[in-house]
Order: sequence, then structure tokens, then C-alpha cells
Amino acid sequence: MLVAAALTGPLLLSGCGGLSETYSRGYVVPPGALEQIPIGASQDQVLLVLGTPSTVATVSGEVFYYISQRTERAAAFLPDKTVNQRVIAVYFDKDRRVRRLADYGIKDGKVFDFIGRTTPTGGSEQFYLGYLFNILK
Repeated sequence: MLVAAALTGPLLLSGCGGLSETYSRGYVVPPGALEQIPIGASQDQVLLVLGTPSTVATVSGEVFYYISQRTERAAAFLPDKTVNQRVIAVYFDKDRRVRRLADYGIKDGKVFDFIGRTTPTGGSEQFYLGYLFNILK
């Protein structure tokens, strides 16, 4: 009986491989949406294209953050595994016009801007982004 359980257990678990589930949480950027927001666009244009932001910061000028996370679970009894985290940031100048766009994610364990191909420098922005990615875990 013990041998039968030992032999069928792995077979049952291997059959669950096709039952993996993917979950998206937060804001999912529609394809081509960021291309519709040129530098100098108004805050109203951003709201029309992207909708209401997940959060807003006024650390050094106003910034809209759109936060998303994708997780996968191999089987119903296993914990979720985060496979992608993104933060779209839209930076505004004092006239509420788009100054800069950023698409932050994690690359090599560090926050990375996939649009500017840079790692944010230190300071309050780096601290705030680190906080956003840590609460997503």
C-alpha cells in the first residue's frame, strides 16, 4: 500500500503541471497606450488614455503611478510566485504637463526603467519606488 502511494503521488503531481494559473493584479497597460502620451501632454490627456492612477505622489512635483503585478501558481495548493512587477510613472512639471515617462520593473534585483534604460538615482524617488515594489511582494 505504501509503495502504491509512493508511485502514484508523483504521477498526480506531474498531472497538475498543466493546471497552472496566472493572475494579474493592479493596472494592466493597454497595448500602445504609452505611445499616446507625448512629452508635454496635459494631465487630462493622461487620465483619458491611462485612467485613474493607482497612487499619486507629490514628492518633487506631481507623479502618477500605475502599479501592476503578475503572479503564477503551479497548483492550487502551492503559493503564488511573482513573475513580473511594473510601475508606470508619469512625471508632471509645474504646469501639469508630462515631463517624463518611466516604466519601472525589477532587473537583476534592482529597480530599472525600461523606457530610459536606467536605474533611478538615490533620493526620495528611489526610496518611494523601493517602497512600492516591497509592498507588492
